[in-house]
Amino acid sequence: MRHHDEPGAGAQAGGEPGADPGPLRPVRRLTSVAAVVDRLITAIAVRDFTPGERLPPQRELAVLLGVSRPTLRAALDELAASGHVETRRGRAGGTWVRAGDGERTSAAVARTLLPTWAQLEESFDLRRLVEATIARTAAERHDAADDVRLRERLAAYEAAGGEEEASRSTDADLHRAVCAAAHNSQLQELSRQLLARVNLGMPREPFTRADYDRALPQHRALVAAVLASDAERAAAVAHEHFAITEDRVRAALGGS
Repeated sequence: MRHHDEPGAGAQAGGEPGADPGPLRPVRRLTSVAAVVDRLITAIAVRDFTPGERLPPQRELAVLLGVSRPTLRAALDELAASGHVETRRGRAGGTWVRAGDGERTSAAVARTLLPTWAQLEESFDLRRLVEATIARTAAERHDAADDVRLRERLAAYEAAGGEEEASRSTDADLHRAVCAAAHNSQLQELSRQLLARVNLGMPREPFTRADYDRALPQHRALVAAVLASDAERAAAVAHEHFAITEDRVRAALGGS
């Protein structure tokens, strides 16, 4: 979600000043290998990517970061040397996340987040306000088809049981269902953009098992409020729930 410059400073990447290229807009124009290294270390620290997880293919990751593939490859080589990632060959090949050097991680997170921290704080606030509005509107406008979808998505999240890939995907599906129940496509698009804005340009929520356990009762309460057409309760639950991502970002910076 964005469209201030992302943490880490710098001008907007591409387009006219103030233009909004959408939810996958790079956080900023990364013009050096060092900047890409810091950006990826921060993504690991925030738990956009967790130890044991494979990073997206280089072509996709380069587009997401707004850098050339040679620059990305050089950054990944440096991250491999520092122990943050490892490259595997063969059918299960790719770049996999490892635990990296703590001191270097702290410095990279600070360089990435601190230059535009005030803007990021405003984005956290904006996201919670918007998501509360979406939940309130969903409680007011949901129909029978929305109710079926919400129950199914909540059951899928419960069944995921904290397994990383399933929990990430079912979490996203549930929130898309809440957005859909608001019956406003522009609210849905704004929600997608704000996710990337508060999450350093990454169109995914951070994940830890603790986040799953925290989110589960909130998801249940959110769905119950929407189904009951309790607009104020739905808004209150959503406002609280969407602090999870910002708390994860704050925790990463607090360790720096």
